[in-house]
Amino acid sequence: MHVVAVLALDQVIPFDLATPIEVFTRVRLADGSTPYEVRVCAATDSVDAGAFTLRAPWGLDTLLEADTIIVPGCADVGVPVPEEVLNHLVKAAVGGARIASICAGAFVLAATGLLDGLRATTHWLAAAALAERYPRTEVDPNVLYVDNGQFLTSAGAAAGLDLCLHLIRRDHGSAVAADAARLSVMPLEREGGQAQFIVPDQPPTPRGAGLEPLLRWMQENTTVDLTLADLAAQGGMSIRTLNRRFREQTGTTPLQWLLRARVRRAQHLLEATDQPIEVIAGQVGFGSPTAFRDRFRRVAGTSPHAYRSTFQGARR
Repeated sequence: MHVVAVLALDQVIPFDLATPIEVFTRVRLADGSTPYEVRVCAATDSVDAGAFTLRAPWGLDTLLEADTIIVPGCADVGVPVPEEVLNHLVKAAVGGARIASICAGAFVLAATGLLDGLRATTHWLAAAALAERYPRTEVDPNVLYVDNGQFLTSAGAAAGLDLCLHLIRRDHGSAVAADAARLSVMPLEREGGQAQFIVPDQPPTPRGAGLEPLLRWMQENTTVDLTLADLAAQGGMSIRTLNRRFREQTGTTPLQWLLRARVRRAQHLLEATDQPIEVIAGQVGFGSPTAFRDRFRRVAGTSPHAYRSTFQGARR
């Protein structure tokens, strides 16, 4: 069982605290088992959470037993972090624990020195303060989250959901993460400064939308060299009407939607098979491996080879 310890400090932001609890407790594997045990821990008997006071059932020693530690943000980043908390986080890191911060939790993580020399992010309103207080940390306010391997940080609010889903994807692959996203009523993919890895095998189809039959047909024909005229004919409309309805119902163009569908199919094949990248490029409808690599990097934010290295082992 993978133990996820969620650290509750005084003035903890309730949303940040609840996010990992909500996401990780909803994860189910194919056999129905629950791979995570979530433990809320604190340094004191009671924790001031602003609108309420909470009692955590676990103490700081849980940090030393955890496989993953989540550090939520606190309302006042100027309050010093108790030395006992910092020491436990450092000991847990030395023991191999994966530590991730949500929002202003990056201030707590940076105070340990564990982010020295690393790239990190936090809520955009607090990014300048984080960079000033911890100059040895490279602060990037333009991304949803930063993954340094053992240490991860996320931006504010909903970015914590993106981060938790990313961790699940690393541990168990895209299918399990996508399931957790649906159960949490969380979009599987969000626009942001950083490409998102939590995607389904196919792009989402707006249920009940007029384009639904055409989108499903496109999903089934990603290997075919389709033109706008082909799509318009299949949908029984003019090219001009096709473009207008696509923009209204999907927020993008028909050909861009098709290209993203091909990349998603490629992500599935990269995770689930050992086929060469050149073969996968042809299977998902790209005329050349070069064009495939270029488009894949634009959509996924990384190369096909790097993507496979990151996620194939997790899925298996």
